[in-house]
Amino acid sequence: MVDRAVTVPGADRPQNIRNVALVGPTGAGKTTLVEALLHAAGEIKRPGSVEEGTTVSDHDEVEIRQRRSVHLTVNPVMVGDVKVNLLDTPGYADFVGAMRAGLRGADAALFVVSALDGVDGRTRMLWEECAAVGMPRAVAVTKVDHPRADFDEVVGQCQEAFGPGVHAAYVPAVEGSGDQRELVGLWGLVSERYYDYSDGGGPGTAPSSCPAPEWLRGQAGPLRETLIEEVITESEDEALMDRYMAGGELDPDLLIEDLKKAVAAGGFHPVLATSPTRGVGVRELLRELPLSCPDPTRRPFPPVARPDGRPVGGLSCDPDGPLVAEVLSTTSDPYVGRISLVRVFSGTLAPDAGVHLHGHGVRTGLGNAEELDRTGEDERLGSLSVPLGRRTSPVGEVIAGDLCLVSKLPAARTGDTLSAPELPLRVSPWRFPDPMLPVAVSAASASDEDKLSHAVSRVVAEDPSLRVRVNPETHQMVLWSLGEAHLDAALDRLEHRYGVRVRTEEVRIPLRETFTVPGQGTGRNVKQSGGHGEFGVCRIRVEPLESGAGLEFVDRVVGGVVPRQYVPSVEKGIRAQMADGVDDGYPLVDLRVTLYDGRAHSVDSSDMAFQKAGRLALRDAASASELAVLEPVDTVAVEVDDAFLGAVLSDLSARRGRVVGTETVAGGRIVIRAEVPELEIVRYAVELRSVSHGTGVFTRDYLRHERLPEHVGHRRARARGTA
Repeated sequence: MVDRAVTVPGADRPQNIRNVALVGPTGAGKTTLVEALLHAAGEIKRPGSVEEGTTVSDHDEVEIRQRRSVHLTVNPVMVGDVKVNLLDTPGYADFVGAMRAGLRGADAALFVVSALDGVDGRTRMLWEECAAVGMPRAVAVTKVDHPRADFDEVVGQCQEAFGPGVHAAYVPAVEGSGDQRELVGLWGLVSERYYDYSDGGGPGTAPSSCPAPEWLRGQAGPLRETLIEEVITESEDEALMDRYMAGGELDPDLLIEDLKKAVAAGGFHPVLATSPTRGVGVRELLRELPLSCPDPTRRPFPPVARPDGRPVGGLSCDPDGPLVAEVLSTTSDPYVGRISLVRVFSGTLAPDAGVHLHGHGVRTGLGNAEELDRTGEDERLGSLSVPLGRRTSPVGEVIAGDLCLVSKLPAARTGDTLSAPELPLRVSPWRFPDPMLPVAVSAASASDEDKLSHAVSRVVAEDPSLRVRVNPETHQMVLWSLGEAHLDAALDRLEHRYGVRVRTEEVRIPLRETFTVPGQGTGRNVKQSGGHGEFGVCRIRVEPLESGAGLEFVDRVVGGVVPRQYVPSVEKGIRAQMADGVDDGYPLVDLRVTLYDGRAHSVDSSDMAFQKAGRLALRDAASASELAVLEPVDTVAVEVDDAFLGAVLSDLSARRGRVVGTETVAGGRIVIRAEVPELEIVRYAVELRSVSHGTGVFTRDYLRHERLPEHVGHRRARARGTA
């Protein structure tokens, strides 16, 4: 998205690579910080610039920003001889799938927190997610130059939200108060270097280094003492601890080495103050990334197995090892075709090399255990390149620990493993979020009809956080997404990338009906119009069964009034009528149907005649009996912060939900288990986010069908049902 001034060279060994994912909510300033880092390194001419020599309209700029807000983007930058891959992840909750892909490709996470907004519940959840996998983390506080910014308060919020180990490493020097508040410098607590920004600074301004003012040393001195103790403790450097306890001088270079160990171990998390728009703290952060973030050789190798499931051990981040790479994301370009962002864990990728592609399968629908198990196929790589803003630059080989773009892998899906054809392997997949917001889609025109299925399958292959399923009862194609923004992005790709216009409509809930009391019916199919006619008569008794019993067909015919060969025909007709429903068109379920009498004709009776008679008999019994509408009920598990427990419970109660239990899980969060009608939770993914301030997540699975309460009314059911 930005204009490059130089070309980033490839890394020559894994120890000279750093993969850092920038994580944080929308509005925290992740993309602005990335651009400031690229500008400070001389990789782009100015923050936010586009390619020189091209005309970019306002619409193009908006499109570029939107694309960056929903996709994982990678920006490599050279810091000395170290290549730092900055993975800019989406901040909006709807695109958590791309965020997790960024964490999968990274070896450390940089949490970006706004000094104005502080730490929200969603950011705290992401921190816990990184902690669960042992991801090293640091914090960059942005917008510290704003008059309302309070760096100390934000650090306190981080310590409260993220737990122990969070300490300020760079603190801002601020003079004045209120509207007269001015950011004049930055002090590094480990190096004790003070960077003077009193001249106003700017994205292209390099600060001068000088001794820190005494007033700042007095204010931040206790923070430095706490920081040093924490660094030495987490790094387990006993010699340095003894020297520190004895009051001796500490070598800043030794402290920096200990800081690297502490961050890599995952127990220490430095906080750095920045103002990307003024360039304050950007160069300091750029220097810290290679020092504080671990290289790929120091991170645990993901679990790897052979296609038959046998685990493979002994792998490491070695360019000479067996090839193990993973597709982090896939996109389509109208000129190039499928482009895959790949992280190489072991071995070396080369252009035009043969690889084995192994997929883990994609779930086709909620509550559907069917997997599209793609056991593997051999492909030939296209060209390899690294992203350079809106352009790409071709590269020769890509070694273990690095990331690249691969073209001409049409079968590749996000999460697939690339390995050598002679040694096929698969990496254990990361956890994709389950989409919980359904919408029915259909082609807007006859010309779109032919392209719809193919285009939807392509979009789902690019984004495993989407699911698509054709409901066998309502016959709707249902697209499941993580939220409204996620859905809008998918529909936008369908129209503008694949040229398919779609209509959206509310999902119809698969309602059913059953008998509430026993009944009887007669099916009389007698037609004579000259020549061979139709003759079939049957009489049945119908009784309701318990939920989930299906159809129990009983033959009680005596005396051969219905010939043996036509009894299965009656059952077939009854089953067909149950599937079609009666008055309202809802399928009939859970019945015992007893065939006890009938009549046949030696010439005009046939299989089809008795099928029709069976249909007519069931319809006759239904017309004389009382039917009840059944609605589907899901088992729902809602995970939420304790502070929002009461609000979520009240909301579930208003949705006719029955809470069956609660439990406390890691991080002090609460899981509520309930049974809730599907009619009430079609848009729960959006509504829960509002009730829980973005901290709530839930899963759902079909449980059973239950009788629709009378007070809900058939009118509401029909409006959202199958009729």
